[in-house]
Amino acid sequence: MYMRIARWILLAMLLALTACGFKMRGVADLKFNTLFIQGPTISISKPFKRSLTVNGVKIVSSPDQADLLLEIMSESQEQRILSLSGRGLVREFELFYTVNFRVRDPSSETWGDVQTIRGRREITYDDAQLLAKQLEQERLYNDMKDDAVRELLRRLMVIKPAKGKPRAPDLRSLDDTVE
Repeated sequence: MYMRIARWILLAMLLALTACGFKMRGVADLKFNTLFIQGPTISISKPFKRSLTVNGVKIVSSPDQADLLLEIMSESQEQRILSLSGRGLVREFELFYTVNFRVRDPSSETWGDVQTIRGRREITYDDAQLLAKQLEQERLYNDMKDDAVRELLRRLMVIKPAKGKPRAPDLRSLDDTVE
């Protein structure tokens, strides 16, 4: 009797789960196979490279080998006072995380516009819970960094590098053979 009820409950939960549109997150549909990354190493570099590898993108050491070039411009973390108590004590902070980057097709000489990924979180503050609030702040920054990696992948998904166009080094080699 209980097994029969348990099966019906399991079936109902499965139907409810499929009806809500739940879908496991799959791999990103990136239009390139190789990527050259230049610029400073930032805190999201390692998880970003891991995400690229999982999605079948090879990170190359030379721009000549890449289907797409990515330049990391900067990364910043900022904290601003959001509200004060009646006695002038800080009650809330606003946390910001920002990454600036730009992308270029190897066949082009010009970089695309600088793109910015911003994260923002609010945190309450209490001097009596200093250690706990520092840990919470660190966790919020880590969440924003994880969001930034996902957003960077989403933005790279819409980029379609030119296929079949000769790259700048290839053009030079063609000119040398013509002479």
